[in-house]
Amino acid sequence: MSDGDQDADYMRAALALGRRNLGRAAPNPAVGALVVRDGVIVGRGFTGAGGRPHAETLALSSAGVAARGATLYVTLEPCSHHGETPPCVDAIIASGVARVVTAMDDPDPRVAGRGHALLRAAGLEVATQVLEREARRDHLGHLLRVTQGRPMVTLKLARTPDGYAAGAAHDARLHVTGPLADAYTHMQRALHDAIMVGAGTAREDDPLMTVRLPGMEDERRLRVVLDTRLSLSPGSRFGATARAAPTLLIVGADVTEAAIKSFVAATGAEVARAPTDLLGRVALPAALGELARRGVTRVFCEGGPRLAESLITGGFADEVILHTGAQPLGGAGRLALRPAAKAVLEDPQFYRPAESTRLGADEMTRRERIA
Repeated sequence: MSDGDQDADYMRAALALGRRNLGRAAPNPAVGALVVRDGVIVGRGFTGAGGRPHAETLALSSAGVAARGATLYVTLEPCSHHGETPPCVDAIIASGVARVVTAMDDPDPRVAGRGHALLRAAGLEVATQVLEREARRDHLGHLLRVTQGRPMVTLKLARTPDGYAAGAAHDARLHVTGPLADAYTHMQRALHDAIMVGAGTAREDDPLMTVRLPGMEDERRLRVVLDTRLSLSPGSRFGATARAAPTLLIVGADVTEAAIKSFVAATGAEVARAPTDLLGRVALPAALGELARRGVTRVFCEGGPRLAESLITGGFADEVILHTGAQPLGGAGRLALRPAAKAVLEDPQFYRPAESTRLGADEMTRRERIA
């Protein structure tokens, strides 16, 4: 096996390790790190909950003296600035590691090549851009938060084979997917920092927006509703559970202070104002910017067709997961993908197919936005 193949294999393992804390590591990226000496992994680490400790320091600590002369594999350029903890670069140099292999540069202006430069200046061999594309996907939320001031967004939609997300007005709620697809959705919730819907979905479906998988009952993700007029009832399931799960409503700038105070007092939720767009809805750049300022790097959106269309056509839906159930609606209803969104999603200039599989009787496809 060549050195390049070996580096790719170890980096692939480091990426898998880092993914363990996707949805928990914000506001920092979920980094993975391995220390390898003479073909043996002697240390491993991944970013801790809330972003601390860093993966590199955990991996080096677990390796101990075995780190001397070893190779450190890291999925992102090590930090070189003083924050809540000392720079990882200092710990790497002090450990006696001889070689560092990273997947990609960190665009954070406090790092941005400086970490690699300091390692080289200290006499360490440094190799970069190993499995960069895979790392960019894992760290996309961090990259977008640093470069564009917004988190990454994964949009999930479910539709019948004839294309509908719901029945006609006043029809009973349509349950499109089966248990495997539903479990997949809960897992995706756990892999993100926040779960977001629009006010229409919140009112009509009254969702809990929580992770409900065996062994993950204590997982809590920020629940976000884009509610321009603060129309959500405090007596809804969402409002009634706001004290048990972190909850944020982003409302229009015209909502009165009295209405906000009343809702907060009744539910315990947080409410933030944002400007509205030309259609009178909460402006998505402002809403996503608010989440980024709060440290959110990854958002899982389960909104309806209107919000989905705005995310796709606005260039904010970085991944789109589309579940197609087995049972057609066979009548009038609401399309899951309205024509404008469907045209963009199926245009190879904007999205590329990333995955296609079956989850029981349902089909799941995933597309990635082309940057």
